[in-house]
Amino acid sequence: MYENRKLGLAYISPYIIGLVVFTAFPFISSLIISFTDYDLISTPSFVGVDNYAYMLGDETFYKSLGVTFAYVFLTIPLKLAFALFIAFVLNFKLRGIKFFRTAYYIPSILGSSVAIAVLWRAIFSLDGLLNTFIGYLGIPPVAWLGEPHFAMLSVTLLRVWQFGSAMVIFLAALQSVPQSQYEAAMIDGASKWHMFTKITIPLITPVIFFNFIMQTTQAFQEFTAPYVITAGGPAKSTYLFSLYIYETAFKYFDMGYGSALAWVLFIIVAIFTSISFKSSKYWVFYSGDKGGKND
Repeated sequence: MYENRKLGLAYISPYIIGLVVFTAFPFISSLIISFTDYDLISTPSFVGVDNYAYMLGDETFYKSLGVTFAYVFLTIPLKLAFALFIAFVLNFKLRGIKFFRTAYYIPSILGSSVAIAVLWRAIFSLDGLLNTFIGYLGIPPVAWLGEPHFAMLSVTLLRVWQFGSAMVIFLAALQSVPQSQYEAAMIDGASKWHMFTKITIPLITPVIFFNFIMQTTQAFQEFTAPYVITAGGPAKSTYLFSLYIYETAFKYFDMGYGSALAWVLFIIVAIFTSISFKSSKYWVFYSGDKGGKND
């Protein structure tokens, strides 16, 4: 028994070492550094809660936080709705459907890369592919990356375009819905829309909730697209909180304040996630629950 335990520990030791070195240690270190004045070169000096107190009067902090919330609340509903719609379409048994499932999943693999962000910036530039196309329709070119509201839309569309991972999970959930439920509803004369809203949606709410949590957490940490495409501009209209953390810590070498900002973001995500879990009992249906609530 003891030998088996040692063998098991040996097998999982790479994961444990990686967890401690690359996750737990930086996590705790950032908390300690958030209470210091540290420029990455000199020795950190303890300043207490000064970094957190400074946020109360930091206009950039409020600006980036507001932009981040706008980005999250705009991106998540669009992405989840689009992913569910495509999954619903791909759930039909059609010729070549496996090819389309693969094709629609590819953007989720490529979308977070710098190369795709550069390509996206080229498409939405003033002389890019999109303006060239609408020019053929007689529409004057639009400064997609030069106007604040258009810039946010351009960055948001890239996030929505990365719907593949959520779509695959939705597709698996749709395929697990018992066909007997639909057959009984058809006998009762239910329409397609009623079957979708009264059968499909309630039965896949656990998956909707899972996708919601995962996509929201990722959206709060979005960095690549706004950094490469707009660099946070114009007029900081796409200046997400993650960009502010990065520039504070690695551009202005204020690692203490950058760590404090990172911990504020962590707390915001934790609170948002906790609220989501608390509210899930009112709308997430589990097969073993009574009345459609998770006790």
